[in-house]
Amino acid sequence: MFRETVRSGGAALLAALLATLPGSPRAQPADTLLLNGKILTVDQDFSTREALAIRDGRVLATGTTEAMRALGGDGTRVVDLGGRTVIPGLNDSHIHAVRAAQTFAVEANWTGIPTLQQALDRLREAAEHAPPGAWIIVAGGWMEIQFAENRKPTQAEIVAAVPDHPVYIQQLYEWLLLSPSAMEKLGIAAEADLPRPGKLVLGPDGRPTGEITGDALLMGALFNKLPRPSFAQEVEGTRQFFAEMNRLGVTGVIDPAGVSVPPASYRPVMRLWQDRELTMRVTYYLSSQQPPGKELDDYRNLTQLLPAGFGDDMLRFGGIGEIVTWRAWTDNDPTPEAMAELEAVLRWAARERQGLQIHWNPNRSVGALLDMMEAVNRETPIGGLRWWINHLHDASTENLRRMQRLGVAWSVQDSLYFSGGRYTAARGAEVAARSPPIRTALEIGLHVAGGTDAHRVSSYNPFVALRWYLDGKTMDGRSVLGEAERISREQALRLYTINAVWLARAENSRGSLEPGKYADLAVLTADYATVPVEEIGRIESLLTLVGGHVVHAAGPFSALAAR
Repeated sequence: MFRETVRSGGAALLAALLATLPGSPRAQPADTLLLNGKILTVDQDFSTREALAIRDGRVLATGTTEAMRALGGDGTRVVDLGGRTVIPGLNDSHIHAVRAAQTFAVEANWTGIPTLQQALDRLREAAEHAPPGAWIIVAGGWMEIQFAENRKPTQAEIVAAVPDHPVYIQQLYEWLLLSPSAMEKLGIAAEADLPRPGKLVLGPDGRPTGEITGDALLMGALFNKLPRPSFAQEVEGTRQFFAEMNRLGVTGVIDPAGVSVPPASYRPVMRLWQDRELTMRVTYYLSSQQPPGKELDDYRNLTQLLPAGFGDDMLRFGGIGEIVTWRAWTDNDPTPEAMAELEAVLRWAARERQGLQIHWNPNRSVGALLDMMEAVNRETPIGGLRWWINHLHDASTENLRRMQRLGVAWSVQDSLYFSGGRYTAARGAEVAARSPPIRTALEIGLHVAGGTDAHRVSSYNPFVALRWYLDGKTMDGRSVLGEAERISREQALRLYTINAVWLARAENSRGSLEPGKYADLAVLTADYATVPVEEIGRIESLLTLVGGHVVHAAGPFSALAAR
């Protein structure tokens, strides 16, 4: 449980007073004081404090309200928390933020919408603000089980909602709905017009329903045919998406690149960085966009001036992945030829000390990947490079142990919150009950970080993920993840704070609210430590700071937004 360690005695007050003495390195008064709250520091002891002082963008001290007030001066901004809970800013260790942000300003967002009718209303609203004939796009982040109607929309419904626009609605990387005008613009009249393995769904009359099924490569190929936003729209979309993440208490992300993320995709983020307008800390990775077999040459070229860790505390290059090579990026069993291509890239990355993260879903084939990593490690130690594996929901205990021995971490997302019912049907209740085995991994000593994999396959809401780690229930209320693999609130919050920033090599500068670290934090609408678990997914931030600067302010703190 959370340790109540607020000190009201003289020791904390004495320390605060000593910090203000001439000659003390902390003699300057604090810029900001957060008083009368519940500060979950996420330090080694998971201690709780009552107040916090900030100076020059970093935490100056934590302690009692009385002690922190002594650190203020005439110009200090004082924020009365009114008993509210403060946590370190959340960090998503696996979110396709760069790609999502590019189109956020021109998409309709169905994340968290409770009914299909409201979702159709979102299409109508998007059409009202769009130029004549512009595409209306829902790129993911939804499931039919979130709707009260418990079904997907039909082509007739989307045409009735927006008759004068082509409409593209994607679910995960497996299903797509197009309006007739969208099909015409994409040149799709028959199944032969689709890239493999695309399938046209036909109705009882033998005519296309507008539905298309396939895989990630198919969906990526079709999405890439849509008109691209202008650069100004991409910058604005990035600004809006990052503000939306700030509203949910997120202050940092690790972007894994992936499908449809060429180098030009990073231009909007870099423009905001140049203009000092980033409101989240971004660690980004690169996936080769060259044909299979050409990835290593592409990485050698792209990283000539990009060593891992290059950048600053707002924008930093992490390395390569999550799609390391195309032929080994699969949920099936890669061929020996595909694995040989992957091994060549891994050996190069180890020699060049590049960071690496890799998409890998099935436990049945990850043993071959770990064999390869062990062989690379014998040649060039990888333990200090902070490589990690994404997904791997059905990881065996032995493979988790192998990862731990290698120093390879694990990034776990909440995708089974959305698709746990289907996963159970496909794999059985026993497998689903331990998927993913987070508690086992933590007990082994494996480094585990949390994330969402948003926004095409899931919601970007971190509190939905935090709730799922705790109760294992899917979006429609099914209890899928067994109690033996559920984790505590402390463990879950660590996954989303200090554990996540460790992957970005930033654990000494952020991820917890300790003196000397950046004042990245969120003041919550409810107490994460005590609110009923089923309500955690509805928590938002009322006040979000990045480096002590206000990036989101709402409700009682709205007046701080303009400061």
